[in-house]
Amino acid sequence: MRMKGGSEVRSAHIDLTPMIDTVMFLLIFFMVVTRLGAPETDLGIILPGGVEQAGPVEMPDEQVIEVDVKGNVVLNGTLYEGKNLPELIKTLVLYRLAADQTHAKALITVMAEDGANYERVIDVLNACAGAGIKNVTFGTGGG
Repeated sequence: MRMKGGSEVRSAHIDLTPMIDTVMFLLIFFMVVTRLGAPETDLGIILPGGVEQAGPVEMPDEQVIEVDVKGNVVLNGTLYEGKNLPELIKTLVLYRLAADQTHAKALITVMAEDGANYERVIDVLNACAGAGIKNVTFGTGGG
């Protein structure tokens, strides 16, 4: 197209290739960096199942702490409450002292039901550590 002064007007042309490359790079970057999975609330722990024994086995004296789905912590039929389980710690300290006097190991088995809150199980483990009990195992209940 010609203008009055005899100069020619060129149409503006913008190269979109660098912009498209940049947008694709950002898209791929955010796709790689974005977390698509659930946050780390579910640890995906599957406890082992029960095994039938051929004959009776002599087991040392041990205490069983049960943790149910509702977050209840039970030891010897006694329900313990509270975040840090202070009464459970006192009971476990007495148990450890009694075991030390008889030169036996203080054994604790934590029986957590399927679907039990992991935080509550950790509270029980912290109580065992607070009482100085190092022999802690996990077992499965009927639940």
